[in-house]
Amino acid sequence: MRKPTSAIRPTGVVWRKSSHSLPEGACVEIAQPFTGEVFFRDSKVRRSPVVTVSHSSAAAFVSALVSGSI
Repeated sequence: MRKPTSAIRPTGVVWRKSSHSLPEGACVEIAQPFTGEVFFRDSKVRRSPVVTVSHSSAAAFVSALVSGSI
């Protein structure tokens, strides 16, 4: 996983958030460009740093969340 940095400000990507998000917007948004990476950001502070991980790392993280192992 790359270190979060404010220098990474992807443009031209479509950000989305979970349908399970609270109305106040307290959630994480995700974008999946065609580069094989996955971007995460805070939905409340859109100019906050973006965390970039590989697609396989993001899939493993979500799988662990769904299974309850983390």
